[in-house]
Amino acid sequence: MNLSHRIINNVEGVLLGKHEAVRLAVSCFLAEGHLLIDDIPGVGKTTLALALARSAGCSFQRIQFTSDLLPTDVLGVSIFNHESQAFHFKSGPVFHNIVLADEINRASPKTQSALLESMQEAQVSIDNETHDLPRPFFVIATQNPHEHHGTFPLPESQLDRFMMRLSLGYPEANVEAEILKGDSRSSRVSHVGPVANAQEINQEIEKIRKVTVDPSLDRYMIDLARITRESDLIELGLSPRGTLALRRASQAYATTEERDYVIPDDVKAVAVAVMAHRIRLRNSSLNGHGAKMADSVVSELLGQAPVPR
Repeated sequence: MNLSHRIINNVEGVLLGKHEAVRLAVSCFLAEGHLLIDDIPGVGKTTLALALARSAGCSFQRIQFTSDLLPTDVLGVSIFNHESQAFHFKSGPVFHNIVLADEINRASPKTQSALLESMQEAQVSIDNETHDLPRPFFVIATQNPHEHHGTFPLPESQLDRFMMRLSLGYPEANVEAEILKGDSRSSRVSHVGPVANAQEINQEIEKIRKVTVDPSLDRYMIDLARITRESDLIELGLSPRGTLALRRASQAYATTEERDYVIPDDVKAVAVAVMAHRIRLRNSSLNGHGAKMADSVVSELLGQAPVPR
């Protein structure tokens, strides 16, 4: 059993009935992406983050985003030491392998943007000094799509930093019955043990970078991006960063199938999670329907690009 399967199986022991969501989340992690979970409270967003961190054997920190949270509360601050007569950097909670940005849209735009450099460059710049973040570095952010009071919607520049956006949704009836019979999620998560470590994760990340992508599949992904840019339904199409994210996510997803090469089904499996949050629908009334409408538009567009064989 390869590393991705070990992590997936471990997380699924806590988050029941969400196989594909767990698989995509693990693929996002191993592709060096970042994950946005856009869903209502109580469906397991925090549970997924905690179980993934414990399974990976990596350091974890949860940051509760609120309207009064400051950038220094996330990144850290330089403090003057009277004994040494010099400033010393005190690192913030972002200096962990896996960071849960809980309810990220409750923080001000200034605090949200504090994560941009961290997510893109895996580093923090404060007072003209650059501090590297630990590797691997993975941000899982959550937000409630139906909560509008006291929230600041994420701008396109922030959304584009997330490799994937997922929604867990309600569990099936039989799964919910199983949940009711068992212990609480918090107690189940506390019993999750590591099945990997940071060194193994970094080795797997390097291995995924070498997963073969045929030139015809690269062309297929470029065609998908081009369709979003030319569609009458879409005002803002997929960026080049989005196309690269689609490629990296496809490589990671292929490893969950124990393959060292990508096939079209891998691209299709990750396409909605990678692409939907990066597009802006032309009709503002359609945007009001949220993530589901964008998901359905991307699913429809997938059928317009010729699939390589």
